[in-house]
Amino acid sequence: MTTRELLDSLASRRVLILDGAMGTMIQRFGLSEEDFRGGRMRDHPTPLKGCNDLLCLTKPSVVASIHQAYLRAGADIVETCTFNATSVSLADYGLSGLAYEINVAAARIARECADLYSTPEQPRFVAGILGPTSKTASLSPDVDDPGARGIGWDELVIAYSENARGLLDGGADILMVETVFDTLNAKAAIFAITGLLQERGIDVPLMISGTIVDAAGRTLSGQTVEAFCVSVLHARPWSVGLNCSLGAERLRPHVESLSAAVPCFTSAHPNAGLPNRFGQYDESADTMVAFVETFLSDGLVNVVGGCCGSTPAHIAAIARVAAKYPPRVLPSTPRPTLLSGLEILDLSVGFVDVGERTNVSGSSKFLRLVKEGKFREALSVARAMVEAGAGIIDICMDDALLDAPSSMVRFLNLAMADPDIARVPVMVDSSRWDALEAGLKCLQGKGVVNSISLKEGEAEFLHRARLSRRYGAAVVVMLFDEKGQADSFERKTEVAFRCYRLLTADGFPPEDIIFDPNVLAVATGISEHDRYGLDFIRACAWIRSNCSGANISGGISNLSFGFRGNDTVREAMHAVFLKHATAAGLSMGIVNPAAFVAYDDVEPELRELAEDVVLARRSDAAERLLVKAVALKDEAEAAKAAGGGGNALRPPAEKDAWRSMPLEERIIHSLVKGIDDYIEADVLEIRPNFSRGIEVIEGPLMKGMNEVGDRFGSGRMFLPQVIRSARVMKRAVAVLEPFIQAEKAAAGGGDPQVPRTVGKIVMATVKGDVHDIGKNIVGVVLGCNGWDVVDLGVMVPADAILEAAIHEKADLIGLSGLITPSLEEMVHVAREMRRRGFSVPLLIGGATTSEAHTALRIAPEYSSPVVYVKDASRAASVVRALLSDTDKGRFLEKLEADYRAAAERHERIEARAETIAMSEARANKAAIDWTSVALDKPACPGLFDLGDYPLERIVPYIDWSYFFYSWDLGHGFKSVLEDPEKGEAARRLYDDAKAILDRIVSERILRVRGVAGFFPAASEGEDVIVFDKERRTGEIGRFHFLRNQERKLAGGANPCLADFVAPLDSGREDWIGLFALTTGHGLAPFVSSFQAKGDDYSALLAKTIADRLAEACAEELHERTRRELWGYAKEEKLGKDDLFEGRYRGIRPAFGYPSCPDHEDKRLAFRFLDAEERCGMSLTSSAMMEPAASVCGMYFANPAAFYFGVGKIGDDQLSTWAARKGLSEEAARSRSGYGIR
Repeated sequence: MTTRELLDSLASRRVLILDGAMGTMIQRFGLSEEDFRGGRMRDHPTPLKGCNDLLCLTKPSVVASIHQAYLRAGADIVETCTFNATSVSLADYGLSGLAYEINVAAARIARECADLYSTPEQPRFVAGILGPTSKTASLSPDVDDPGARGIGWDELVIAYSENARGLLDGGADILMVETVFDTLNAKAAIFAITGLLQERGIDVPLMISGTIVDAAGRTLSGQTVEAFCVSVLHARPWSVGLNCSLGAERLRPHVESLSAAVPCFTSAHPNAGLPNRFGQYDESADTMVAFVETFLSDGLVNVVGGCCGSTPAHIAAIARVAAKYPPRVLPSTPRPTLLSGLEILDLSVGFVDVGERTNVSGSSKFLRLVKEGKFREALSVARAMVEAGAGIIDICMDDALLDAPSSMVRFLNLAMADPDIARVPVMVDSSRWDALEAGLKCLQGKGVVNSISLKEGEAEFLHRARLSRRYGAAVVVMLFDEKGQADSFERKTEVAFRCYRLLTADGFPPEDIIFDPNVLAVATGISEHDRYGLDFIRACAWIRSNCSGANISGGISNLSFGFRGNDTVREAMHAVFLKHATAAGLSMGIVNPAAFVAYDDVEPELRELAEDVVLARRSDAAERLLVKAVALKDEAEAAKAAGGGGNALRPPAEKDAWRSMPLEERIIHSLVKGIDDYIEADVLEIRPNFSRGIEVIEGPLMKGMNEVGDRFGSGRMFLPQVIRSARVMKRAVAVLEPFIQAEKAAAGGGDPQVPRTVGKIVMATVKGDVHDIGKNIVGVVLGCNGWDVVDLGVMVPADAILEAAIHEKADLIGLSGLITPSLEEMVHVAREMRRRGFSVPLLIGGATTSEAHTALRIAPEYSSPVVYVKDASRAASVVRALLSDTDKGRFLEKLEADYRAAAERHERIEARAETIAMSEARANKAAIDWTSVALDKPACPGLFDLGDYPLERIVPYIDWSYFFYSWDLGHGFKSVLEDPEKGEAARRLYDDAKAILDRIVSERILRVRGVAGFFPAASEGEDVIVFDKERRTGEIGRFHFLRNQERKLAGGANPCLADFVAPLDSGREDWIGLFALTTGHGLAPFVSSFQAKGDDYSALLAKTIADRLAEACAEELHERTRRELWGYAKEEKLGKDDLFEGRYRGIRPAFGYPSCPDHEDKRLAFRFLDAEERCGMSLTSSAMMEPAASVCGMYFANPAAFYFGVGKIGDDQLSTWAARKGLSEEAARSRSGYGIR
């Protein structure tokens, strides 16, 4: 029995178990740089820690032990440790030359382990892993040039070929292309694998697993799950699945979509939940398996396992549950013809327009732009076709003065970076095979080759069909053979049947065959041409009856070639022809979708004349149509001379057509689109139509804002767009304000009527907390939904909040907070609301809040509804439900059920979060050999004042990913900009942010102030003692840190920050670094200048940019510290991505974060640094920094230091920590982060 047959048999009888994370397990070994190097790589010039694949050569026992742990846990399939073992990824470490050797070694290690545990009852398999590489073939590395590519198809094919060859030579049973975030990379891997298997004459099962980047269910390169599946099924994979990205809970709907989309086996190996802020995964085996069980109970998968954060414990739990359920049953329904861009196109749903205007022979404008090298401008032609309804775009660069292959690549790379164009499939069209191949190498989706034929004989025909299949494309088969073009019905059917027989006998899927029976010109004056239209239609019907599964296409404009220059007649002929051809089975046609005219819209006399020609109903049909054509042309010229003009069939298109809409619709359009160019003029124009200015607000303006609210609530608009809409609304209201005031004066000073609102909410950032960006965003969103928002600002005490709520007669109160102490303040506000007899709903939001904390700590303190609002997108629907007579009851029932579930989840997590005794945790601290570890004395001991630090120096260190995240657009700079749904909003937001950033820098609006200090230090237990002198005699203070107390698997430490500083009794001299900085000076007046103009959008932009600048300054100062001020990494050369991922020596934990959860430690740091005097910074009662755009933290230089979270601690540690701090246990519990988050 072959491997494929054995796998088929097993997967049909039970769910197979894949192993779990390799990287997670390697991290638990705490390997050093020396471990990664081994003896062989001792003198390698590049740091190698983190190159897990290299361990297959330098530490194979570690890799083998992990494989064996998963096999003992029940894994049927183990994955090789080769996720980054292509020459492309290994180049980051200078190890490209070892790619083949690493792959062979990895496969051999896994092979030996699998053989050791394999039995006849449970055979074990090795899946050779081909990872995504560190580069993407579909995305540009240059924001300013979307057509640029960091890597090309050919380079990927070479790398993947070497990868696959090594895996097979090492003994892999299966090849798995996994974590596919760019499908073009995966298609290159498939191309490499199929070529290698053909070369060797072997059959190896292929698994393909994609990854999605957010809950919307798209890959990084923008494809939907269904489009991804369609794009890779040409490989005839043994399985297709999803891995990584989301945890099992959020991955489930996408696994369900995938299960319905593929005819083969399916797999899923999700992460163990979502990573915390330090990239660690906290989801336990029991929690994960509860979510995975829904995959199994609903019959969605045949193979299941784990990805990041999963361990043998997770896999063992999954294996136990999987044994209870039967596997997914493979579907038996016939496959329709599916194509894909970013989204799928099903050819079975009806006639599809193939846009012809991106064919240089189909548009003189497109040809001119391409010849002039204006490829970006040429994109507008493609975009217009898609907007006009083209389901596919035909791209052809065949012109004597063009280099067709290079022009094809340049245009396609730009087009595929535009989500409005890339969402539809592409038909690459050329008479040159090299141009067709060049185009296919740019398509991540499943496109169409136009065309292949028998013109050069059967061998070449089949060769090109096979290659097209390997590229993942369907083919247009032109009915042309060695004798020439098939022009008659008899010739068309003869050639079609021969092609169909050859292709299907060779294994080519019938549904990927698209016949073109040759649309030829009629009414040319040559009688032999009269039946060309009718013969095409008859051939369509014959192909449908005799070539099962195949589709039919045609170049429709060829039909009317004899009437060039007379669009009215040409479009009438096309309309008539398409009506009859589609009825006979025509699937698609190459047309200009913007010039399409429906059959019923053609003038009746012209329609009958055209029908006579197309169906060859009269011998004089051509002459009669010609007479009509001349008459129409004369009428058009006469109309033009009289000042008219245009097409007799439809009016000319207008630029900025929306400006010709009725006035009220223009106003609504401006609000929805965030266009403020015309709003003031339009509002002034419409005001006389209403008796009072307030009616304009309540009428067209609120209609527009209601539309904005509806679109945002349904996910059709994104946060930056909503806030731009709010800015337009404010400008409109400002124009009306003088009229409203005049009406008020005319009414005797009384208010004639205030605009009606949905309700009123009082919002505040609680006492001790200065962060307000998230609160302000929610306020804008609610304002757009008709709410009167009273914003009390930041650091607002409970009494002030409640007094304002009484004075304003508020319908709701909203509390926001960013730091852990704010949680306790929210509890206090809730208690006060109950004590004072409030009954209005209380909304809770902010980065530190959670559903569990709200349910278990805040809600019990107040008798009326307390609602956790996760983000701005949910705010409007929550408040609407709370004040709805019809919806409130159902909403509160669901809220109560959700809170019960949250409480139960928390209890389960707490029960599973096992802690060990403090003595045991200390014995398992981070292991460091203090006799040999390098301890570098700072080059600049003492304090270093940043002085007047130039903004230009820190701007390049901005991590824009977090900027987008703060605007609810998700993570990932490039992925957000190129997202097919959010990309337009993100690009506009980015441009607006850059404009404000340029002002900040050029006008020196913000001032950077900061200080870093390097102090002699030593550790004593969990404390770090700081000395005033290098001889370490005068203690000036100490930090009391906490130790992680969670039970670890073998190899995992229980670290404390003190572990990274040399012990007092070690005889070694060590140091600690501290820093505090701010980019907030000057921000308040800058923000106020926008708020005074009603421009909340720019005000929020300024605040978020200031926050990003503070983090960028911290990043730049840390780099400078490593290389100059402390100087322990003088030769460091890291890119920005390396910095953002923390791939440097040492760590930079901030106070209040998981490894040091007590914000109060900032007070000690401020004292050591003299931060108030030197930086103009201060601390609130909750130890929040002012200005808000500030950062304070520590530097640990030890090469063994790593980021971690303290997590849950035991009462034994809590009591000793409280004593060291001089706190009550209750206060210590709150400050330790021990409570519910």
